[in-house]
Amino acid sequence: MENFVDRDVELDQLTDCYESETADFVVIYGRRRLGKSELVRQSIADCDDAVYYQAVESTAQNQLERFVDTATAQFPSLGNVRRDWEILLEALGEEDAIVVIDEFPFLINEDESLPSRVQRVWDMALQETGMTLVLVGSSISVMEDKVLSGSAPLYGRRTATIDLKPLSVDDAHQFFPKYDSETAIAAWSIYGGTPYYLQTIDPDQQFGTNVQQTILSERGLLYSEPEFLLRTELRQPNTYFSILRALAHGRRTPSEIAGMAGVESGSLSTYLQKLRRLRLVERHIPVTESPTSSKRGRYRIAAPLFRFWFRFVHGNQDQLRMLDDDAYDELVAPELADYVSPLFERLCQRALPGLIDRQFRDIGQWWFKEHELDVLGLTDEGLVAGECKFTSQPVSEGVLAALERTASEVRWSEGPADGETLYVLFSRSGYTTDLERVADTRADVQLFELSDLLNTDTNA
Repeated sequence: MENFVDRDVELDQLTDCYESETADFVVIYGRRRLGKSELVRQSIADCDDAVYYQAVESTAQNQLERFVDTATAQFPSLGNVRRDWEILLEALGEEDAIVVIDEFPFLINEDESLPSRVQRVWDMALQETGMTLVLVGSSISVMEDKVLSGSAPLYGRRTATIDLKPLSVDDAHQFFPKYDSETAIAAWSIYGGTPYYLQTIDPDQQFGTNVQQTILSERGLLYSEPEFLLRTELRQPNTYFSILRALAHGRRTPSEIAGMAGVESGSLSTYLQKLRRLRLVERHIPVTESPTSSKRGRYRIAAPLFRFWFRFVHGNQDQLRMLDDDAYDELVAPELADYVSPLFERLCQRALPGLIDRQFRDIGQWWFKEHELDVLGLTDEGLVAGECKFTSQPVSEGVLAALERTASEVRWSEGPADGETLYVLFSRSGYTTDLERVADTRADVQLFELSDLLNTDTNA
């Protein structure tokens, strides 16, 4: 990876495990393409006692042979050890080695007994050594079921877990440092915080040219990426494609999604559950409600590239071919502000704790009947209600008045009875003079620009 960004917390966590004198068992998992392999490779770059084994889809015997080859390159004495996972790991434990097994799910797929065998050798021998064992996996369902869940053989053994998340918008900006705030937010809204996707961007090229060349062109590295990943993870992807397309076109409730996707309402939840497990789709509820009891959940695509692809590429391939180099200008540019807007709202929500000096209990969206707030923060001092406008017009006083009316509809049983509501506005195109004048005279109104979002966002 040419451009290794952030991940300092995770690197420190791994280094602490490697340097401790006790045995450590680390599990690293997360969606594909987030840089898990690069993280572990960076972490062991200066270690001369590390074995890094990249598993592949192959027979159990071939996988074991390849592991032996990798391990003996670092520890030649292992060449005399019987080819058996437990015996090999025990021998590596005697060396206090760092052992990284990347894409562990590939091994489980060929040998379901492997987690039990690793558990046995860990309990019998390894936990008394100075070894660090690191298991890495992109198949979240396999890692959760076979390694992390309460019924998994390895449950309770791990000493550290790293659930690797996408990069923040700030970290993503490092891949295109010359882009201004607006362009950087638009780029994050398409490529997300996935390092592999961000690396396809040429920072010296214009934004539209990059989108054209990497995603919209048949020759682009990301032109088939979502389809490829879905076909890797799902046996019958076509129904999932229809659901994701409905979500990408703004359908949010189960009935809206089922209607556009042509899926039976009764079976929709099974498909949505699988997509949520892959972390491609997320359910969200009004921030004032309980996640366990709320019946008013909405769904959205969590991964920006998938949202973009299902809106502009899936089903449009013939048109993209005909338009060729004009596809971005013709199809994407006219709809870009509308496309970015919901993701802009998410960035505003995430930026709030860095902008407002209050202790937040929770931050999200809120809606009830015809009322809706882009941003609602719950604090012991009162509500923080916000409106986000990714439009070409300056925000006017009327937007603030509408925000105040909507915020007055919020009912939050746990809030302070006399708490004061703070009103926050986020705008792509600034504010009218009248609104700026009002904000200057009121302590309960704050206005933010796009540049404010790029210095406070903590997790995207």
